[in-house]
Amino acid sequence: MPEPTPLPPGQVEIDDFPRFGLGIFAFRFPTQTDRIEITVDGDVEQPMRFSKELEALERVVQVSDMHCATTWTKRGLRWGGVRFRDFYEQLVLPQVRPEADATLVVLRGQDGLAQSLPLEDTLTDDVLLADHLDGQPLGVDHGAPIRFLAPSLYGCKSVRHLNAIEFWRDDRNYRFPGPRWLLNPPRARVAFEERGRVLPPWFFRTLWPLMIPLVRWLFRRGMQQYERENREP
Repeated sequence: MPEPTPLPPGQVEIDDFPRFGLGIFAFRFPTQTDRIEITVDGDVEQPMRFSKELEALERVVQVSDMHCATTWTKRGLRWGGVRFRDFYEQLVLPQVRPEADATLVVLRGQDGLAQSLPLEDTLTDDVLLADHLDGQPLGVDHGAPIRFLAPSLYGCKSVRHLNAIEFWRDDRNYRFPGPRWLLNPPRARVAFEERGRVLPPWFFRTLWPLMIPLVRWLFRRGMQQYERENREP
């Protein structure tokens, strides 16, 4: 087997792969997981909703690490899905027809999370619309029925339960659910330690690990509640 790539600066490898994120989303879940539906809108000529159309795109499997801005890394995750670039070039461009300068991509999940990225960061080879993990359909804990996956960016940008993608000229229609000036880096590139805004990486390296136990507990409680409420009678 090939040697694993070195951990990025400030990251620590963990054995498990927790459901994790902003604490306010610990008890928020998708409203439906039995089908994939992605609405594409924004500064476009023709808003559309895609579902079975994704089945015509080439499927890929890739092994990628997940790096969280709070400093943990889970290595060697095997993702399956379609490349976002194929989705964009084969479906969005010819049918939705975004304006030429609509290069801000806003990703929205069924749980209410919204994240934004420059278009160029969504079109690299390793960015997927992923619906499988380690050979199995995504579970609710990791983004069912489909999620955006950008391995070179911190996990905060890999929106779970993806159901809407918007292409805008600017960020007038995007609101981050938190103190945007502090927590929401425009790109969140792992290689550049873009863990937050304004303050330097060492600040977030120190602060975020202190929050991990509480956040893990919240998301574990949330998942337990979801499983109780959705348990077969």
